[in-house]
Amino acid sequence: MKRETRRAWRELAYYSSLGFSVALSIFIGLGAGLLVDRAWETSPWGMLVFLALGIAAAFRNLWLAVRKSRRL
Repeated sequence: MKRETRRAWRELAYYSSLGFSVALSIFIGLGAGLLVDRAWETSPWGMLVFLALGIAAAFRNLWLAVRKSRRL
């Protein structure tokens, strides 16, 4: 395979996994928040705080991807 073709496939794999990474960040934050709420009976504050952290992590992943694509 040509070098350009390999590079294109590698970039395609990276960007296609980005959506999974965003969704996973949000669901991990939500799950952690629900666990905190059950353990310490702080409903709904633990869920809201950890969901916000998950969303922030998802945006960070997107920002890093955009930054990486601009460098190429």
